[in-house]
Amino acid sequence: MNILITGGAGYIGTELVYLLEKEKSINEIVVYDNLCRKNFNLFIGKSKLPSKKVRLVIGDLLDSRKLKTEVEKTDVVFHLAAKVTTPFADRNPHEFDQTNNWGTAELTYLIENSNVSKFIYLSSVSVYGASDKELDINSFPNPKTFYGISKWNGEKHVQRLQNPKIDTYILRLGNVYGYSKSMRFDSVINKFMFEANFKNHIRIHGDGNQMRSFIHIDKVSSLLKNLLFSEFKPDTYNLVEKNYSINEIVDVLKQIYPTLEFTYLTQNMNMRSLIIKLDTRIDSICKTENQDLQSQLLDFKKEFSF
Repeated sequence: MNILITGGAGYIGTELVYLLEKEKSINEIVVYDNLCRKNFNLFIGKSKLPSKKVRLVIGDLLDSRKLKTEVEKTDVVFHLAAKVTTPFADRNPHEFDQTNNWGTAELTYLIENSNVSKFIYLSSVSVYGASDKELDINSFPNPKTFYGISKWNGEKHVQRLQNPKIDTYILRLGNVYGYSKSMRFDSVINKFMFEANFKNHIRIHGDGNQMRSFIHIDKVSSLLKNLLFSEFKPDTYNLVEKNYSINEIVDVLKQIYPTLEFTYLTQNMNMRSLIIKLDTRIDSICKTENQDLQSQLLDFKKEFSF
């Protein structure tokens, strides 16, 4: 079996590569990444990957010729590549549209005319926009940011592939957190952990009562791997684990770092919330150790160099 992972050198891609490399039924894993985030951590360190099994292709989603060459040799595609941002940031509309919308369109067109048998696309709960009420998989998308709009448009391209020939999965991902050697420190929990550990001070926008949906990196990578080997029903799923307010996260951080200081910025502003109901349909293929947030962040803390 040959695997193609777009964005394979990123935060989630790195963890997925390490999991898939252990599978004897996989002949080759192609990491297709333009490295625009300067995310080189997959390629260094003491944990070695067999060079004959994992191959890097430096390429962009809009490089049709290069992408086609790799798709034609592939059995399964994990589409993780995206221009990403924090949930409610609203900038760089052209970049989001080019990568998340038209880049996905190019990939789905090539897959449509290939022998790919399974396609797994990471979308985002940002497609729902914002709501103080709990939303679920039946809630109609109503994106509020350029990022959310671009991911929703990307989903529309992927939906074309949902047919008997190709097992197609759309996974709407919550905010991912937790240690990886290819860290993203722009996501809220990871950012707070870095600042708490090295600055002993965090800044909170709004009054901290805004809610977000979260999922740990280990659960994401585990589910992606399990989808590869399961007969799980192709469909659209919400991939979230917990809903926390920012203040609830800060309370946990204060237990880990008792002298932690924090400042509220624009405390009088009512920040948008997004609360997503857990999609219990994924429980059967997403079995990981059930840790509370404090235990997870204590494990994270151990990975800091000092």
